[in-house]
Order: sequence, then structure tokens, then C-alpha cells
Amino acid sequence: MNPSTLSVLQRMEAEGAENDNRESEHARKWLNLEPETGSLLSVLLRLSRVHDVLEIGTSTGYSTICIASVLQEQGGRVTTIERDPVKQARAQANVAEADLSDYVDWRLGEATDIVAALFGPYDCVFFDADRVSAPAQLNLLLPKLSRPALLLTDNALSHPEQIQDYLRRVDELPGVIHIVIPIGKGLSVAHLP
Repeated sequence: MNPSTLSVLQRMEAEGAENDNRESEHARKWLNLEPETGSLLSVLLRLSRVHDVLEIGTSTGYSTICIASVLQEQGGRVTTIERDPVKQARAQANVAEADLSDYVDWRLGEATDIVAALFGPYDCVFFDADRVSAPAQLNLLLPKLSRPALLLTDNALSHPEQIQDYLRRVDELPGVIHIVIPIGKGLSVAHLP
């Protein structure tokens, strides 16, 4: 990752921590990806050589920048979904500051509705939004995944009761290799052959 992109991420880390400490309402928190999870995400995407990534849950664009910086190198694009127009506008400004706008397609609205209308194919999906809706979104996405495919999901350890149905659904997929890595809030990593 180049120094100017790292500088944007570091600014976002500081601003995100300040915002989230100040805000009491969950919907107004930015809940940026932890830096170590962002680094692992970047490594996994580089090693997997993905080109077409779907991100569910943009927030202010921290993870979008982590993803797009890899896809810039690999000639790919990320489609990212956010339901909050204020967060999406902030994300667009952050991605532009990181000079990565050419590698991002923006979608605004409810993730499950948008996922149903997307065509794909995607070789990676990063779930970082509503964990309760993730199993339904996964079912909609399965026919839209290229193979092999990588499924990455944040908050796998921080919200066990909310994410258990998703993790169970992933484990049911034929031939899947699945592990939860105890980094940040827990990153679920699944490889579909």
C-alpha cells in the first residue's frame, strides 16, 4: 500500500475512534474495520488474486480503501453497498482522497435488495454489515460467485449470537474450507472450490 493511502487510513482510524467514542447511537457510529483486520484482508486478497469483489457494508470506506488498493494492483473493481447516504458520501470522499475512485462501484440502499439485483460474478464477498441478513444474502449470492471464491466476514467473534446462522450456513457449503481468525472482532475466512 502506498504512503498516501496509508496516510488516509491513519486519519480515518483517528477520526473513527473519536466519532465512535462520542456517539451513543449505534447507527451514527462509523465502526471502521480494525487496522490489523484491514491488513489481513489486504493480504488475503493479494494471495487469492481476486478481481471482482462485493463488499456489503461500506460505512465510511476504510475497508473499501483496503480492498480497492489491492484491486488497483490486480486490475479489478469492488462493488460496495451502503444504506446510509451520509456514510456513503463520507466514504466516497475518503476513497477519492486515496485516489482509488476508479476501482469502486457504489450502491446505496438495503443490501439484500441490491444483492438480489446484482449479476456478478464475484470471486470474493466481504460481509461487514447486518449479520442477521447475511445468510439470506449468501444464498442469493451463491449462484453469482465464480469458482474458486473467497468469503470474508467481519465480527465473527464479537457478535456470536447474531452471526451464528451465517457461520452455520457457510459450514454447510460443499467442499468449503472455513476458519475464524481471532483478529480484530474476528474474521471468518471461507474458500469455496
